[in-house]
Amino acid sequence: MARVFITGSADGLGLLSARQLVAQGHAVTLHARSDARGKDAQRGCPEAEGVVVGDLSTLAGMHAVAEGANARGRFDAVIHNAGIGYMVGERVETADGLEQHFAINVLAPYVLTARITRPSRLVYLSSGMHLGGKADLSDPQWKDRRWSGSQAYSDTKLFDTLLAFAVARLWPDVRSNAVEPGWVATKMGGKNAPDDLEAGGITQGWLATSDEPAALVTGQLLYHQVPGKVHPAANDAKVQDALLAYCASLSGARLA
Repeated sequence: MARVFITGSADGLGLLSARQLVAQGHAVTLHARSDARGKDAQRGCPEAEGVVVGDLSTLAGMHAVAEGANARGRFDAVIHNAGIGYMVGERVETADGLEQHFAINVLAPYVLTARITRPSRLVYLSSGMHLGGKADLSDPQWKDRRWSGSQAYSDTKLFDTLLAFAVARLWPDVRSNAVEPGWVATKMGGKNAPDDLEAGGITQGWLATSDEPAALVTGQLLYHQVPGKVHPAANDAKVQDALLAYCASLSGARLA
């Protein structure tokens, strides 16, 4: 049995992965952004050990979630599932003055990685759209560029992949990977998404818990349990380090 913490698990792929892992006999802790959503999460997966509540759009919330997770003891694996999609008509700033895609999709998993007691395995949710991302940190908050929700999302999913690969490089004792779940019918993906929803939740749980040789990898992006196509910038150590330094400057949290 493994102890697994899943962010953004009140619904969608996070909740689906939680249910799959609980059915396999693992101990799962959920996460939701508010008390109301926490109750939704617990109803959706009543066998879960509990729910950590905290709004990952704010720096205070990120640190609170890390503290709440640590208060429950060390996890064997953390799945960084929380995120927002690309169907956003305009740029939105968080309470900290950050563009919300970057704050939730990138800075939150960075802060949690830096602050949660180091697990044995880390899984970061990427997307096939990361292939269209730009690893350019000249304007990650979209203050000067003309806004594009789809490009902002693609950039953050590339940054998530960079983060996963950077952790794999810097922490050789941790298996750190990214997952492309496919275009599935979640609130983010939309009801007409063509991929298999059930299959969309499997790979992250498998990477978090399985002892199959194919799951005992690090520094990879997987799609349905096999290696997927990766953006060429994802393995660039200089780009990885630039992202880590930028996230540290925003959050005050540093990877050990």
